[in-house]
Amino acid sequence: MHISQTKDAGLIAKLNKPVHDLHVELYPEFFKPYNFEEIKTFFQSMVEKENYIFLVLEDGDMPLGFAMIEIRNHPETMFKKAYSSLYVHQISVLNQKQKKGYGTRLMEAIEGHAKERGINRIELDYWSENEVASSLYEKNGYEISRLFVSKQL
Repeated sequence: MHISQTKDAGLIAKLNKPVHDLHVELYPEFFKPYNFEEIKTFFQSMVEKENYIFLVLEDGDMPLGFAMIEIRNHPETMFKKAYSSLYVHQISVLNQKQKKGYGTRLMEAIEGHAKERGINRIELDYWSENEVASSLYEKNGYEISRLFVSKQL
């Protein structure tokens, strides 16, 4: 198993499909059906940004998952102190490879990238009905620090 950085938008778009399909299944009122070309175009625009990092997890030469992370520098305001964080936008592992430790390996790689940059905070969010994500993050020591609530009118 190997994790490396990539700028291959097509590969990222393919590896994004499992998590995107899950979001469509859980929240069809918010998520559009998976469209490879549109998603590839989006990722192509993101891979060129220097504060974004895309990791791909491979077993041999078979891609199994990816993570999209962003380095964020939060400036000081009159309310908050300045801090830096590594924000996890997406993490996805092929459905047939889930629950085998690959998500944990991606999270460990993400933590390694944070430490290399002297960043001591990793932030992320996930949809409340996404039990796979909830389980992965809880298993890896992540705790709820802020809640986002909504009300449908």
